[in-house]
This record gives sequence, C-alpha cells and structure tokens, in this order.
Amino acid sequence: MVGLFKENTNIAIDSIKSQALRTSLTVFIIALGITALVGILTVVSALQNTIMNDFASMGANTFSMSQYDFSAEINQNDVEQKVNPIISYPEARDFQEKYNFPFTSTSLSFTAASNVEVKYGSEKTDPEISIVGVDENFAPNKGLIVAKGRNFNSFDVENNNFVCVLGSDFEKGLFKGINPIDKTISIRGAKFKVIGVLKEKGSTFGNSQDLRVLIPTQLARSIFSAPSINYELNIMANNEALLDEAVDNAIITMRQVRKLNPVEKNNFGIERSDDLIQTLLSNTEVLSLTAWVIGIITVFGSSIALMNIMLVSVSERTREIGIRKSLGAKRTTIAWQFFTETLVIGQLGGIVGIILGISIGFGIATAIGFQFTIPWMAIFWAFVVTFAVTILSGLIPAIKASKLDPVEALRHE
Repeated sequence: MVGLFKENTNIAIDSIKSQALRTSLTVFIIALGITALVGILTVVSALQNTIMNDFASMGANTFSMSQYDFSAEINQNDVEQKVNPIISYPEARDFQEKYNFPFTSTSLSFTAASNVEVKYGSEKTDPEISIVGVDENFAPNKGLIVAKGRNFNSFDVENNNFVCVLGSDFEKGLFKGINPIDKTISIRGAKFKVIGVLKEKGSTFGNSQDLRVLIPTQLARSIFSAPSINYELNIMANNEALLDEAVDNAIITMRQVRKLNPVEKNNFGIERSDDLIQTLLSNTEVLSLTAWVIGIITVFGSSIALMNIMLVSVSERTREIGIRKSLGAKRTTIAWQFFTETLVIGQLGGIVGIILGISIGFGIATAIGFQFTIPWMAIFWAFVVTFAVTILSGLIPAIKASKLDPVEALRHE
C-alpha cells in the first residue's frame, strides 16, 4: 500500500511538472483565497492580542468615569447621541471627596496638552509629547508599571513638587545612553526633576503610550490652562468581589455630584475594564466574518478551477488510462492516482497561501503597531479548507478516470 502511494505520488508530481503553467495558475488561485483568509485572521489575531495586553493589564477590578462611555465614543457620529457635559475639576474633586466605598482607590487625571516639545540641556524632542496631569493613584489604577525610579506619592501631589514620570520612549531618544533618574527636563520653561520611568506600553490604535510625561495635577492645571478641560476618574477595587457594588456606589455618587433627579438618565459614562475588553473583542468578530466570506468565495472559485484542470487532465490522458487498465490497474488505483494529483496541487496552494497570508498579516500588524503572534488557529483552518477543496475538486475527475472503459480509452486519439 505504501509503495502504491509512493508510485501514485511520483506519477502525480511528474504530471504536474509537465503542465507547469496550468498547475501554477491553479495553485495561485487556491493560494489567493487562503492568503485572504489567513491574512485577515492574522491581523485580527494581532488586534485581539493588542487589546488584551493593553486593557487586561488594568485588571478586571478597575473602572473609569468620563464624559462618555466607550460605546458612545465609537458611535459619536450618531445623530441621536446625547451630548453629555464634561467632568469639570470641581465635579471630579467633589466625587473624590464623597466617594468613600471601602477597599477602593480613586485617581483624577486629564490630558493637559499634546504635541509638546520637551528639552534636556541642549537636546530636545520633536513636538509630539503628551503631558498628563495625574495623582499618586493614576499609575496603579491604569495598570502602568514604574520600571525605574519611583511613582508619585501624596507628598509630591499635595505640595505641587516639580517632579515627573516619563514614558519609556524617552530612554530611546532624549536620554539615549543616559540614566534619566534625577535629571531635569524643561516643559514650556518649567523645570521638572525626573523621578521615574514607566515600563514600555506600546501603541494603542496608532497612538504611542510611551511618549507621555506625567506631572502632578495642580501643576498641569497652572502651566497648561485651557477652557473646558475634561477630567477622568479611574477607580480600582482592591477586592474584585466588591466590584459590582463599587460601580453602583460610584454611579450614585456621580449622580449626586451632578444633582440629577431620580427620573433623569446618567449624563456621564462609566466603563468597566472587563466590559471594555469584551466590547472591543466583539468588534473584531466582524473582521473575522469578513475574512471567512472573502476566503470562502475565492476558495469556491479555486475549487472549480482545480476541478476543471483535473477533468482536462483526464481527457488528455485517456489513452494512458486505457494502457494502465489493460496492464491490470484497478479502478481504485486509477482513481487514487488522480486524487493524489489533486491533493498535491491543493496542498501546494494551501502552503503558498499560508506563507503569503502570514507574511502580509505580519507586515500590516507591524505597520499598525499590533502585537503579532503566529495564528495557529488560522493555519489549522487553512489546512482544513484546502483539504476540503481537494476532496470536492478531486473526487469527480478521479471517479471519471476510474470508470473509463479500457477498450474505448485505447481507441482515444
């Protein structure tokens, strides 16, 4: 049986070599469908990994309060969307004072400025730095890790100390080859002592999280004064079992701060980290479905092309089939020969498609800043699809070849 399989495989490979152009076109068509399938699934997998790493680092026991929730921001072009007032500084401070749920910590923060230039001595950055006003609870509540130095403490924040914590990219640029701790940087003329450097966070949807300077809230308010500043509150529950109660209590507290009556709807957004992750991941399912639709349509076309090339091959080799049958070849042997030929072509197309798909997916993921991993599930399904195409495309030509009458086949010109 093994010897027969080897012989049929060798015959199939010889036949493929003799029809190189036709075979190459068929392999390309199959590879095109698999490339579309694997490529999109690779990008989706990289996107999911990025989402999980960016947001899951916050833990499942955190939530935030802001002007809108994440789903409203996604649908911000919706004409029926309710316009919520910003969370002002007095409201944020009032919330902090009134919210006293046990085993929780609350951080108050805001983006003070974007596209800012930072200087160190005679060196300076491109005007692409974000300045964030924070308190001592911001880093732990946002899942940020201080890799060097230390985080802010309550003394720094309450006394408006001119200290800062830098994103990791500063060690690659402004402080390349230099330990930034205890160095002094200049931001719009104000001098800040570097007390810490954050662990690399990467980019989220093209926005670098490592080009930020964190400074105490009141200093950020005084240096970067602007009208209608929108503040954000991040709350961490130290006991995950109390998270639901902590969220409910936070909603009640913010409603009191906003002076909403019982019949009025919330005019602020609240997002739990676990709900946010699920919302983002559910949106990637549309991309996965798109990949399957494109892949199936293309693979369906390639299966027809593969079937046609095999039917043509049977017609061209009718006399060869007659000779093999007259020498004692069984119907199953003839059928297996042509089925093996179809199998080789199909798997060649699948392998080429997988390689191209992963390469394209890796290129797109790298360009966008997603965290690439080998999509084993996509590779598995690619093999399953190509094997199914092989069976569907190979059975009819193989059966037709096996049923040829040897006498009529020998008469064929």
